[in-house]
Amino acid sequence: MSIRKLLDKPTRLFLLLGGFFLTNALLAEFLGVKIFSLEKLLGLTSAGWKLFGVEGLSFNLTAGVILWPVVFVMTDVINEYFGKRGVRLLSFLAVGMIIYAFIMAFLAIEVPPADFWPQSHIQVEWDVDKQANVRAKVNDYDFAYRLVFGQGLWIIVGSLVAFLIGQFIDVFVFQKIKKYTGDRFIWARATGSTLISQFIDSFVVLLVAFYLGANWDLSLVLAIGTVNYIYKFIMAIIMTPLIYGAHYLIDQYLGDDLAQEMKLAASRGH
Repeated sequence: MSIRKLLDKPTRLFLLLGGFFLTNALLAEFLGVKIFSLEKLLGLTSAGWKLFGVEGLSFNLTAGVILWPVVFVMTDVINEYFGKRGVRLLSFLAVGMIIYAFIMAFLAIEVPPADFWPQSHIQVEWDVDKQANVRAKVNDYDFAYRLVFGQGLWIIVGSLVAFLIGQFIDVFVFQKIKKYTGDRFIWARATGSTLISQFIDSFVVLLVAFYLGANWDLSLVLAIGTVNYIYKFIMAIIMTPLIYGAHYLIDQYLGDDLAQEMKLAASRGH
């Protein structure tokens, strides 16, 4: 008998949502090394805010924030159809996979490079007028590899702690709102739970990684956390229609009767 015949629709749906959830969570950890300017991306001038006594603040964000809104949208969709047990299972699985991935990255960093490899990606631009080399894009590829994949321990710990706390708060708030709204007002429980959980997430990761791990001033942590949360707040609002789109597609796939049965069981914690 084929695997397809062994899997019913809810199981297939859980595998699909879970796979997408885990992939985004894992990618966000590794892509988050890069810091990008949101203002430059949108062609805007720097915000230049002053918060908590810190001047010159702008939307300089980790590339991981591109994916984290998707993770929390997926959290709400999984919560809707599979309840808090489904979200907790995937959250712990995600943390386990992230830890495993960082261990493998550490091992890959520590293995000695081949003699030719560190200089294998050197690209030199030649200035014809000055008759000189003007820039080496990568002069030590092994060092660059370590820099990109070798994130600090406190950053990893802070990210994982913030992720778990954010997930559990998201589940709790989602179910509390749904208890009073029933199947109505999807936006209230989905967007509302994300806004609250992302508020906690934005500050916990900075407190653990930089306040405890790098002795940053509390005012700097609060200022950067506020800027990050403003971005996440806006993204949560923008992505609200995607929640409705996901619900529509899933309901069409499951059928109305099965979809309602799964939602009811999820709200009861079964």
